[in-house]
Amino acid sequence: QVQVVESGGGLVQHGGSLTLSCVTSGFTLDYHTIGWFRQAPGKEREGVGCISSSDNRTNYVGSVRGRLTISRDNAKNTVYLQMNSLKPEDTAVYYCNASIGVGLLMGDYWGQGTQVTVSS
Repeated sequence: QVQVVESGGGLVQHGGSLTLSCVTSGFTLDYHTIGWFRQAPGKEREGVGCISSSDNRTNYVGSVRGRLTISRDNAKNTVYLQMNSLKPEDTAVYYCNASIGVGLLMGDYWGQGTQVTVSS
């Protein structure tokens, strides 16, 4: 059973930092790209960034580039989202996504999300 579980959210002041974790199970993390998404109140879910399986290359949406960093520890089945210089507009529920394209586990897997609130 594939699972992704996010944690680490909370309340932080403008300019502060948080690190989110995404713990995965039921599949081999090494072989898959993992994405981070967020959904603010009244808005659609948007992609924040992702980290590739093959070379750990990362990509970010422009609004977070330079402030957010995605990393992975395959031995711990965990992907991290380090968030620095947080702004009130970063307030959202943050989700981890594993999209498995082939095989018996093929599917799109989401966690329950973790709330990040940035006060002004």
